[in-house]
Amino acid sequence: MSALDAALAAGRAEAEARMRDQVRLYRQGADVFDRTTGQTAPGPQTDLYTGKARIKGVTQSAEDTQAGEREVVLREYEVGLPWATALPSGVRLLPGDRVEILTSGDPRMGGLILWVVGAVFGEQSTAWRIRAEDRS
Repeated sequence: MSALDAALAAGRAEAEARMRDQVRLYRQGADVFDRTTGQTAPGPQTDLYTGKARIKGVTQSAEDTQAGEREVVLREYEVGLPWATALPSGVRLLPGDRVEILTSGDPRMGGLILWVVGAVFGEQSTAWRIRAEDRS
């Protein structure tokens, strides 16, 4: 093992030790319209990962934007997953996938749903970092 490999292994172990939140990464299927009831129901969810993570706020100030006729505040977060996290075979992370915070040391974050906007990959990274936003 080279010095670089040893340093990366140590960095990844330290990054993983800081992952104290539990999350579920999933893909939301398209909404389904029921012609009998006239109601639209959320489509099926496909779980991509469930386990430890580190949630970190990225921006200090939120950005107001319009969504339809409603004012929406976008807050950016970085979701760190263990570097070796693998998705199901043939699946790639896509914008619009979601991260549900199951538990956190910060009780205000439990149940929060974040929307994936991008991911950063790298052979010399210590964690898999996903950019996400809170669209509340």
